[in-house]
Amino acid sequence: MGLGAFARAHTAVFTEEAMLATGDSGWGIIGVTQRSDTVARQLAPQDGLFTVTERGSGAAPLRVVSSIVEAISGRDEPDAVVDRIAADSTRVVTLTVTEKGYRIDPHTGSLNLEDEQVQADLAGNAPLTAIGQVTRGIQKRALAGGGPLTVVSCDNLPGNGELTGALVRAFATALPEDESGPLLSWLEDNVTFPSTMVDRMVPATTAGDLDAVERELGLRDEAAVVAEPFMQWVIEDNFAGDRPAWEQAGVLFSNDVAAWEAAKLRLLNASHSMLAYLGLASGKATISDAVAEDAFRVACQRMMAEDALPTISLPEGLDGETYCAQVLKRFANPALGHTTAKVGSDGSQKIGLRLLTTARATLDAGREPRWAALAVAAWMHHVAATAAADLNDPLAEELQTALPAERSAVTVVPALLGVRSIFDKELAANTTFAHLLAHWYRIIDTDGLDGLRKEITHG
Repeated sequence: MGLGAFARAHTAVFTEEAMLATGDSGWGIIGVTQRSDTVARQLAPQDGLFTVTERGSGAAPLRVVSSIVEAISGRDEPDAVVDRIAADSTRVVTLTVTEKGYRIDPHTGSLNLEDEQVQADLAGNAPLTAIGQVTRGIQKRALAGGGPLTVVSCDNLPGNGELTGALVRAFATALPEDESGPLLSWLEDNVTFPSTMVDRMVPATTAGDLDAVERELGLRDEAAVVAEPFMQWVIEDNFAGDRPAWEQAGVLFSNDVAAWEAAKLRLLNASHSMLAYLGLASGKATISDAVAEDAFRVACQRMMAEDALPTISLPEGLDGETYCAQVLKRFANPALGHTTAKVGSDGSQKIGLRLLTTARATLDAGREPRWAALAVAAWMHHVAATAAADLNDPLAEELQTALPAERSAVTVVPALLGVRSIFDKELAANTTFAHLLAHWYRIIDTDGLDGLRKEITHG
């Protein structure tokens, strides 16, 4: 579920590597696109084949990946998606649909039952949401007497397995009683939702990338993806039935996925967001451009070292300082071309998990979250400085409604702190946090890059 560049460069590659390592070629991936049918149209005439090109130090040669055996447009063929999930030959469902693809109510943290598409899925229409398709597929599987199933979320959400299970059960509970009771009982006995942490930088493929692959391969690959050499997958070992031997491909099975998850979200993902918003505020087009700015790199280093690391319990085997240095080295890879605009999209769905958790924990420890506040202030500036029609965020309308006509630190910071779907009352009322936000916003808004350089380096 979700057949974007990341899923192809990550899940599909790990699955093929597992088959190559064991000689067990009985596995294959049925890929389902979500919002667009583009990838399904690209893969269909290529029999599911596509290339992965690694860029950066230690890059492997271009490879053709063959683990995808079918590609379906979830928007155009929702019933086919339900049928594939229900099929007894399907053992694992993975989701890579981005945070907003889960249709979470920001106020309750549960399934947004007021969402029009969720309501349509519940009403019995061919389901179009990821959660609706998964639940209806499980329901059909149960009615057909199918075997157990494992649903694996691969999105950057804390406790993503537990969350996905809760959303599926919320959908099932909202069905008519004669449907919900048997479905919930079958779910309890036959379906598991292990949590995961995934990591690989996979920028959007450009026309230039496609041309470069064609020159090397001698064939046109419309579904080509580019990625950094680094790839990581940590999975909770909680499977209801068979799975590929992913551990033979380097996947780590752990009972402490939450610690790996927290480290990635609050170190790597938080720094990614910080660089995106500082970069957008100063005209940096890519993440590598942003991290090449000495002041921005220092800000990331200090946020990780002073705000995040003291409030994180690292998993066994992960050295914090080494990990942080590795993160910045990966960001500096200019061959990826990861744009600040792309990384900065959907900020309302990301800053809570990546930045506000660290801000709260730092305040609770009696310290100022100076650097996390800089990243949040840069996001606020991005929201306020971007035209309503150009703001790529699922809460764009709500954010624009909250913003005042006159936009300065004095007006914007309290206005956005009042958006309860992002900032809880306690954090919004914290004067230390509000003052830090106003301080950084003012520098970004009035002094620009020179002011940021001076304040970050000497302030």
